[in-house]
Amino acid sequence: MIRSQVEQAARNNAIWCDTICRAHGVAGEFDAAVWFNRNPVPRFYPNVVTLVEQRHIATQFAQIQDLAASFPGHWAVKDSFAELDLSALAFELLFEANWIWRAPSARLPNTHDQEVQWVRLQGAAQLAQWESAWSGNPIGHSATPQPRLFLPALLADPDVAFIAAYQGNEMIAGAIANRTDTVVGLSNLFTPPADHVAFWAGCVATAQATFPGLPLVGYESGADLVRAEAVGFEKLQSLRVWGR
Repeated sequence: MIRSQVEQAARNNAIWCDTICRAHGVAGEFDAAVWFNRNPVPRFYPNVVTLVEQRHIATQFAQIQDLAASFPGHWAVKDSFAELDLSALAFELLFEANWIWRAPSARLPNTHDQEVQWVRLQGAAQLAQWESAWSGNPIGHSATPQPRLFLPALLADPDVAFIAAYQGNEMIAGAIANRTDTVVGLSNLFTPPADHVAFWAGCVATAQATFPGLPLVGYESGADLVRAEAVGFEKLQSLRVWGR
């Protein structure tokens, strides 16, 4: 089956959601139309990601309806093709974004900074530092500490790379790259307040060096979508995230 660019991006994102859930001991399930999880999932992650467009809308709605009937509480649906209206199931629209796609041949702006070192993380201590920098809460300084989201077991997955930029001993930027059959997802990107495009370019270059020859995908909105386009991503169709 030949999948559209958006379907490839949506499947990559669903596999990443499943990877995170499996690391936390709550694996999800895949079928032809959706990825779904019948369990409480880690924060920021949905319980459903739709995988195919148009031809399975009725099936997707029915599956979400069935899950809603048996699974109380707060959870979310990533409507990957912005095709579903879930308001009748007591969902509210949380946000919209655009899928993005970057061909391996697309050129990067020349923003190399010799004082910044880009690396793929290898150790648990580095990963804890990465999560702290990503969350904006220095280690040991959060008033309301949250459980770890990115667990060390993820470092053993050859298809997952935690990327970081160091300036001296300080970690100042980073992202996650996850490889699937046809694409590499780029997500959870964070940068310093200045030089956003330069650090986006660094993340892209490191992801491409780690997983060469594959398109990069993801989704962004607002200023981050503009930055993504500045480093060679093209904007695809929109997606919606619904919360209940």
